[in-house]
Amino acid sequence: MKIAVIGQSLFGQEVYCQLRKEGHDVVGVFTIPDKDGKADPLGLAAEKDGVPVFKIPRWRARGQVLPDVLAKYQALGAELNVLPFCSQFIPMEVINGPRHGSIIYHPSLLPRHRGASAINWTLIHGDKKAGFTIFWADDGLDTGDLLLQKECEVLPDDTVSTLYNRFLFPEGIKGMVEAVRLIAEGTAIRLPQPEEGATYEGIQKKETARINWDQPAEAIHNWIRGNDKVPGAWTEACEQKLTFFNSTLNTSGLVPEGEALPIPGAHRPGVVTKAGLILFGNDDRMLLVKNIQLEDGRMLPASQFFKGGSSSALELTEAELATAEAVRSAWQRILPNVLEVEDSTDFFKSGAASVDVVRLVEEVKELCDGLELENEDVYMATTFGDFIQLLVRKLRGEDEENECVIDYVEKTVNKLVVRMPHQLFIGGKFTDGEGTETYDNINPTDGSVICQVSLAQVSDVDKAVAAAKDAFENGLWGKINARDRGRLLYRLADLMEQHQEELATIESLDAGAVYTLALKTHVGMSIQTFRYFAGWCDKIQGSTIPINQARPNRNLTLTKKEPIGVCGIIIPWNYPLMMLSWKTAACLAAGNTVVIKPAQVTPLTALKFAELTLKAGIPKGVVNILPGAGSPIGQRLLDHPDVRKIGFTGSTEVGKHIMKSCALSNLKKVSLELGGKSPLIIFADCDLSKAVQMGMSSVFFNKGENCIAAGRLFVEDSIHDQFVQKVVEEVGKMKIGDPLDRSTNHGPQNHEAHLKKLLEYCQRGVKEGATLVCGGHQVPRPGFFFEPTVFTDVEDHMFIAKEESFGPIMIISRFADGDMDAVLSRASATEFGLASGVFTRDISKALYVSDKLQAGTVFVNTYNKTDVAAPFGGFKQSGFGKDLGEEALNEYLRVKTVTFEY
Repeated sequence: MKIAVIGQSLFGQEVYCQLRKEGHDVVGVFTIPDKDGKADPLGLAAEKDGVPVFKIPRWRARGQVLPDVLAKYQALGAELNVLPFCSQFIPMEVINGPRHGSIIYHPSLLPRHRGASAINWTLIHGDKKAGFTIFWADDGLDTGDLLLQKECEVLPDDTVSTLYNRFLFPEGIKGMVEAVRLIAEGTAIRLPQPEEGATYEGIQKKETARINWDQPAEAIHNWIRGNDKVPGAWTEACEQKLTFFNSTLNTSGLVPEGEALPIPGAHRPGVVTKAGLILFGNDDRMLLVKNIQLEDGRMLPASQFFKGGSSSALELTEAELATAEAVRSAWQRILPNVLEVEDSTDFFKSGAASVDVVRLVEEVKELCDGLELENEDVYMATTFGDFIQLLVRKLRGEDEENECVIDYVEKTVNKLVVRMPHQLFIGGKFTDGEGTETYDNINPTDGSVICQVSLAQVSDVDKAVAAAKDAFENGLWGKINARDRGRLLYRLADLMEQHQEELATIESLDAGAVYTLALKTHVGMSIQTFRYFAGWCDKIQGSTIPINQARPNRNLTLTKKEPIGVCGIIIPWNYPLMMLSWKTAACLAAGNTVVIKPAQVTPLTALKFAELTLKAGIPKGVVNILPGAGSPIGQRLLDHPDVRKIGFTGSTEVGKHIMKSCALSNLKKVSLELGGKSPLIIFADCDLSKAVQMGMSSVFFNKGENCIAAGRLFVEDSIHDQFVQKVVEEVGKMKIGDPLDRSTNHGPQNHEAHLKKLLEYCQRGVKEGATLVCGGHQVPRPGFFFEPTVFTDVEDHMFIAKEESFGPIMIISRFADGDMDAVLSRASATEFGLASGVFTRDISKALYVSDKLQAGTVFVNTYNKTDVAAPFGGFKQSGFGKDLGEEALNEYLRVKTVTFEY
């Protein structure tokens, strides 16, 4: 069907892309003009595809359609207008122009919340159900006949962002595509909107977002979350305008004790507590606000509003709650006059003397395995609740007296203030390496120095391993319940999500990752990985085994899956955070402790991750991170007698060395994800457009710095030339540039040495007789940019046919029509076996080929489709062992058999 897409935004872009994937002919895109020199995402996508784009500043003048605009539209011959998100008023001459009319997406369940700010008003009114409507446009304001509606539950603490990201955005895109499909099939309905229950609200603006305090707490909560993040619910207090974010009605267990915050018009003053700012409705119910924005734009935790405000109250694990109850009993014994010890019970006001302080300290030391506790600690935390918070912080290694001090490097970039730790992370503290030596960390976009990073020495490895061993054998990590361990990992994943823009920005600065890809894949999949393995923590189970009985006695045999101990993880530079997460999440879920050695050229997201482990409450020593040179630091990890497992991603050559060193040291368990030369076979009966699209992705995804990149494409002879022509056309459309620019889809190579290797690789290909169709050169601009490259006429004996480039270089070889077994033989004639792919419409052929390909992953009619639940790893010299999925846990567990006789 011929479609005109009218609108803007990423939502509009996704709808446009999905409609094209469905096979519809988008004859034109009408969008808004460029703003501050930046084009709208919808227009950018259409221009890239060669679809006509019209950037219309206005459609009407004095109520009448502009003739030249109407003429441009009518010349397209659209059969349907699709308006995914449109901020402009479109004339009825355009709305009614196509044969099928126009359909519009609206983010509410019409007729409720007609007009703008519909998501805000859904939350402000406390609706229990949210959703979206796709309706037939008419001359009213969101009054047209209904075509399709989908709904979801509104969660108690949903905000505009969470509701949009969880449901309205992803399901709305699917809904628009489904609506168009129904129209094309002739089954779309037109259901008149009822007027009963109809509401209309205007646009929410800052001046109208002031909080009305004369209402119940739930209504205030709904107002705050309905205006979070834009425009922000505000009030006046302390002689300035304060804007509140992150509100919740979940105040169970909170005591409104702290410093009062008088708020004019409020039923009661607010109270700044360790958990945040407690507010009150006119029904005396409480709500909690966790973040406050000051009038000068600074955002801070609500608990820190007053300078003396202390950090947020810790959420205690089950084991910590048990410890708290044991300590409560000690208080009860020391304070016999107190009927019941509550969080607010003050030790000294309840009659305790100095001798009782000594008794309490000694009893708590005995309860907590010799925990370092001083008499002064009791004087500093005189109430039971404060004492337990202090105690738990000490048990976790994060007591306020020794609170971790982080020396950040701050940069204002990507509209953010990015704060980057740059020191080693050992035993829960950031510290300089032995000798305080540092090295320059380079931005591959322009070759500038981002910051100085501490350079770990061999002695620092020993310190980190000692900290990890102590945390495993003596610390809280080995004592808490598996479910509590999972809760900490869930909390870590949540913190990573809260900092995802900052993490993605650091990844772009440090690794040259295109920001949009960093946000979705580098960081997004890292978050998913920790959430996935957090769920596994309490599901690691052994089994009971029937064995021959020792008659007349009986036997019971069972197996236990146990953590290995201290693990060393060595991370590559292509996906710094994601590779760390793939291994570390499984390692920690299994109950191990870890020393991580990130690539020397890309340490910054690993160090930011270390900071987030502190905030999540991961006990000190569980995670340790050592940036530095691979040879001395990695080698010491391999040789160290207290390290029991090594997980490595990198080259086959280094992997072989690791196996040898681990065998000679203490026979460490090893898992290796090594090099690849993944074959992608494209048969003539494939969907050629999809094969071109996925073939491009298989090579150029993440600038080709991708372990499963298709190292060699075998294209059936009858479509070879057409395939190459289409690939070259698509390569010409790729935008090479600043990875933080949202329109960039090809950023710089990771570092200069790698860029030089790619140049040498291409020179060798040309020298051996392969045809360089395009690319092959450094881009003439600052930084480490390399042109997307295509080679054809590549013969099996050539270096580039056998060796991995690890860059944006497509290697294409022909194979004779119908000669399936021959191409399979060629594809398998490699010592690598990490991944592979096949494109064909013939399911029998696809199954046969997937059986024959000797690789740990086979993609059929897709590529790069990895998932946290699917095991990932190679065959042959691409390594052994698995990341991701349940199988990854087994890499970090050992099985113990226990046999009883009775």
